[in-house]
Amino acid sequence: MLNYVAGKLPTLSPILFEKIWEKLPTTIWDLSLKVIFAILTLIVGLQFIKILRKVLRKSLEKANADVGVIQFIDSFIKIAMYLVLVMLIATTFGVDATSIVAVLGSAGVAIGLALQGSLSNLAGGVLILILKPFKVGDYIIEDSNKNEGTVTEIQIFYTKLTTGDNRVIILPNGSLANTSLTNVTQASERRLELIVGISYNSDLKKAKQLLEDLLEKDEKVLKDKERNVYVDLLDQSSVNLGIRCWFLKEDYLQGKWRLTEEIKYLFDNNNINIPYPQLQIHTDDSGK
Repeated sequence: MLNYVAGKLPTLSPILFEKIWEKLPTTIWDLSLKVIFAILTLIVGLQFIKILRKVLRKSLEKANADVGVIQFIDSFIKIAMYLVLVMLIATTFGVDATSIVAVLGSAGVAIGLALQGSLSNLAGGVLILILKPFKVGDYIIEDSNKNEGTVTEIQIFYTKLTTGDNRVIILPNGSLANTSLTNVTQASERRLELIVGISYNSDLKKAKQLLEDLLEKDEKVLKDKERNVYVDLLDQSSVNLGIRCWFLKEDYLQGKWRLTEEIKYLFDNNNINIPYPQLQIHTDDSGK
């Protein structure tokens, strides 16, 4: 009971104080057990999630699942299992799991509105995995903002690209699923097209023959695919020759650089002139 004295705060009666004191050890003991059990649940739960993710990834790899699918499912399972673990720990302190679910359900509309962007990214990730406009390892160019790079990860909400100079670009899945993009390396072969100009005084037939021989000798040029050397344009100061050939996608860039360099050496050694802008200044020596 509480005793009231005029002008003073109420005080606990000796009997009530004695009852609280008697129950205090039991309360502390119960709370200690709950804390210990919660810590054990956390430790065991984290290890279980780690093992489950590892087993799941190995199973998907054995099933030859796409790397992007493995990464997406792994991140989804990780978030879902962490939520379940938090609910289990909450129940150890007397929180009713049904009440948690009911609260989450009633707050679903508000959560959905607050997480519109995240839900859009989640849906975008699912669409990317179903439609497969790209996969991990592909080199893509996102047309809206011209972001480009090699796809390294497809996560639940975002996709990671690595650029040629080793920068990391993180793009939301929602925007990637709703914009046009160019997949540079989806096909196994790529066509190279080069334009090189020669002067009008140079031997056109000889220049074409030199380029055809160069394509024939290059080991990386695919010999079973189309190879063309043609006159592309009669420009103001040059005859522009077009070169078309095919490479495997992994040989494309090196092939482009190699052919460009070898064409310069080849033309220099065979008196084929590559024109360039020149400025001629005429002076009047008549004294006028």
